[in-house]
Amino acid sequence: MSNTNKDNNRITHFRLSLLDAKTHKQLFSVRFNRVAFFVTIVSTLVVMTALIFSVIAFTPVRTFIPGYPDAHSKRAAIQNAMKVDSLESVIFRWELYSENLRRAVEGEEPINIDSLIAANQKAAELAQDQDYLKKQDSLLRKEVKEEEMFDISSRNARKLPIEGMLFFTPLKGVISQGYDPVVHPFVDITAPKGSVVNAVADGTVIYDGWSEETGYTIQIQHGNDIVSIYKHNEKLLKKTGDKVKAGTPIALIGSTGTLSTGDHLHFELWHNGESLDPTQYISF
Repeated sequence: MSNTNKDNNRITHFRLSLLDAKTHKQLFSVRFNRVAFFVTIVSTLVVMTALIFSVIAFTPVRTFIPGYPDAHSKRAAIQNAMKVDSLESVIFRWELYSENLRRAVEGEEPINIDSLIAANQKAAELAQDQDYLKKQDSLLRKEVKEEEMFDISSRNARKLPIEGMLFFTPLKGVISQGYDPVVHPFVDITAPKGSVVNAVADGTVIYDGWSEETGYTIQIQHGNDIVSIYKHNEKLLKKTGDKVKAGTPIALIGSTGTLSTGDHLHFELWHNGESLDPTQYISF
C-alpha cells in the first residue's frame, strides 16, 4: 500500500539532451518537470514583452510606427503654428489700416492705437478675474435659457411628412360637428364637463388667453410647422412658453365664449398655414 502511494506522489521528470549525430556524444543536457517548464515559458514571455516595450518606448525605434510623429513632423507643426500667429498679426494690422483709411475718407476720427492696446490689456485682466467670469457665465446661461423658452424651431427633430406622424387624442368624445374646409375648418367634440384636454403632440405653447367669442384658448406649436388650437375651455393648465409632451393635460373642457352653446372642445389642426381635417389623423 505504501509503495503505491509513493508511486502516485512521485513527480515526473523530463530530460532534454543535445547529442552529436555521428558520435552520439552528449553535448548538452537539462532536466525539468512540468511546473518548471511552464514557469520558464511564462517568465520568458514576460521578459520578452517588457524588453520589446522598453525598446519601443525609450528608443528611436518608435518613430518607425505608422502615424507616430517624428522630430521632423513636430518641427513642422511648431513652424506652422508660428506662421499662423504671424499671419494673424498681419491680418490684424491690415484690418486696422483699412478701418483707419475708411474713417479718414468718411471724415471720422481714426482709431486710437493706445486705447485699443489698453482695452486688450483690460480684457486680459478680466479673463483672470474669477468673479467676473462667474458673473458672465451666469448672464450667458440666463440669456440662453430665455432664448430656448420660445425655441419652437425643432432643429434637432426629424422632418417627417404629416402622414407619418402619430397624434395623441386631445379628447375622447363625440364629434358634434365635423370638418368643412370653407364653412367649418375645425371639429367640435362634446364630452362631460371637466374632462381633460390633452396636447396632441410634443411642442411649445405659443398662446394662452381669453377672447369674448372663443373663451379660454390655447395654441401649441409642434414640429414640421404644425399648430394645434383648443378653444372654449373652462380652465387652462399651461401658459405661453411651456414645453409640453404628447398627452400632457393642457386644459379642462368648458363652454366659455359667446360662440359656444354647450360644453365642448373646438379643435383646429394646421399645417404650413393650411387647415387640416383632424379626423384624418386622429381617432376621437
